Amino acid sequence: MLAADLDAWLRFLALHDQNGLADAEPQTMRMRIYHQAGRLAHHARIRHLRLDASWPWVTAFTLAWNRLTSLPQTT
Repeated sequence: MLAADLDAWLRFLALHDQNGLADAEPQTMRMRIYHQAGRLAHHARIRHLRLDASWPWVTAFTLAWNRLTSLPQTT
């Protein structure tokens, strides 16, 4: 249930306007978003996300990453 809730919140908060991902099934989300190969590096208190540019859904992934990291943090 937790995985389904996290999947639904990701679609709701970050991928609501992406064709094919706004109402995607869990298998589709797994293959397009969760299986992305990349590297997250920290330098000078800044996060750098390095992704393969040839991956077909890199724009959707970076859009979701930017939207989720720009959400206000709760205290």
